[in-house]
Amino acid sequence: MIHAAARIAIGAALAVLLVAGVGANGPGFSSAAFTSQTSNGSSAVGAAVDWTPPTVSIQNPGTGLKDTVSITAAASDAETGIRDVVVQVQAAGATTWTTLCTATASPYRCSWDTRTVPDGSYDLRAIATDNAGYATTSALVRTTVANAFAVLLADPGDVVRGTVPLATTLQNAGTGTYSVRVEYAAAGSGTWRTLCSNLTAPYTCNWNTASFANDYFDLRSVATLNGITMTSAVVADVLVDNVAPSVTMTDPGTPLSGTVTLAASASDAHSGVNRVVIQYTPTGTTAWKDACTVTAPPYSCRFDTTTVADGVYAFRAVATDDAGNSATSTTVSSRTVDNSVISISMEDPGAFLSGTVTLSAAANSSAGVKSIVIQRAQSGTGTWTAVCTITTAPYSCAWDTRTVADGLVDFRAILTDNANKQVTSNTVSGRRVDNTPVRGFDVQTANGGAAPGKVDTGDTMTFTYSEQMNPASIVAGWNGSALPVTLRLRDGNLLGLGNAGDTVDILRSGAAVNLGSVNLKQDYIKTSKTSNFNATLTASTATVNGMPVTVVQVTVGSLLNGGALRTVNTASAMVWSPAAAATDMAGNPCSTAPVTESGALDREF
Repeated sequence: MIHAAARIAIGAALAVLLVAGVGANGPGFSSAAFTSQTSNGSSAVGAAVDWTPPTVSIQNPGTGLKDTVSITAAASDAETGIRDVVVQVQAAGATTWTTLCTATASPYRCSWDTRTVPDGSYDLRAIATDNAGYATTSALVRTTVANAFAVLLADPGDVVRGTVPLATTLQNAGTGTYSVRVEYAAAGSGTWRTLCSNLTAPYTCNWNTASFANDYFDLRSVATLNGITMTSAVVADVLVDNVAPSVTMTDPGTPLSGTVTLAASASDAHSGVNRVVIQYTPTGTTAWKDACTVTAPPYSCRFDTTTVADGVYAFRAVATDDAGNSATSTTVSSRTVDNSVISISMEDPGAFLSGTVTLSAAANSSAGVKSIVIQRAQSGTGTWTAVCTITTAPYSCAWDTRTVADGLVDFRAILTDNANKQVTSNTVSGRRVDNTPVRGFDVQTANGGAAPGKVDTGDTMTFTYSEQMNPASIVAGWNGSALPVTLRLRDGNLLGLGNAGDTVDILRSGAAVNLGSVNLKQDYIKTSKTSNFNATLTASTATVNGMPVTVVQVTVGSLLNGGALRTVNTASAMVWSPAAAATDMAGNPCSTAPVTESGALDREF
């Protein structure tokens, strides 16, 4: 059973987030603070004057800080305005923040007497609160305090290639002459070797990475004077990648007309594929033009051939990895674009379909389009049924998927032109109609740790279902009370999802629990790395508009193994793919249809 106390607490919290009215797909939530209300007896609707949190960032004051320095933040809010900005500092990796100042007017600035803290690395952040009560925490800025002597090695970046400049700074070095060198070690090994030696001011050298394995390395600087040696902080997990990705252009066929799919395959074993650019040029020229740039697999896009002149074309793909290495595919030549003939293409409505969806086709005819008929068939049967007939552009219509049984469906379109010529489009096969009543409803994360945008202790991930679930179907024998689990964070390249496809799933005794997985849609861990965190799993019941739903929360604990974590500053919307093995209280399986995080785009964790 789910604890009554947890049920009451979650219900109270969600009552604040309630949006009046429940659609066909389940309850709705909002994080707005209700500031006015109207009622008509049994129902009430609240309206907020400010639905958007403020934006805030903190300026990097540089490294090697000493004496009193100025720390400045920038903040804005377009609706109710900024109430205050709190600037805070903590020792790097610590969990206790100290407030430097609270500023109520721009410029949001305060003074920090660095002599009040020991020399070392520190994190700075700013928290902006608007007049509606929303608060946003900035990304962390790391700096170094060096009121006494310190050795500082500038970070060359997460991924390097070719010749890389390395810069060492001696803070408060005095008048002595130091012997300075830069050392390297295989990441995590602690076995240090000299990379550059006998450096003199300004203590710079070049790292020829071509002579190193394509792998991860740690770097540090060492300064010696009169037999006393000081070392810098370690710059960890720097990936050397001097190998270009592999890329192949897929033959689009010939002749080409209307809207077609251009595709390429690409892979990179080290830093991962950053982007693939698909290009075209008329045969006999080298004036390549970009058809599209794709940053995540599958590396494909739709290309409207009516935007180019009829003729013979060549196609190619250019792949670039995160290190900046690039490769160009073999050219696919002699492909004819001909839009003087009748053509039609069925657009893909998506892999999972529920409720009412839009079906579309792209069509062209020199004689003019008379009508488009969009058809469906149970997948593989070839027994076609008309969904709609369209006579004017755009060639699309709404289809209620609940008029057919759940299962796989094929789609095609038939064009009739004004000369009564008829042509049938490609078939879009195996799209799943899924109107299962039990669904994932939403997925959210919250920062509870020291570093916004980075997975760490105290962060939470919350899964909300559309109905009340049986906890024992998620983990055998579980009743929803606190349960030790493992949160696994994997680089997207390990799963064929690219650099920005890092994925979280939850393990119990080494096996995945039946929550499914979450694609974070950003790069939270370095290439080809996996990190595991201790975590706690809890479930509770929330009642929203009279509907009981299950909320499962994962609270992140300490790092168990791995590391190589990144801090993400780019907003994104996660996608949760639930597991069908999770069932409601009646034993109905959950839909596996992906669930996109609701609300405004934000950084996760």
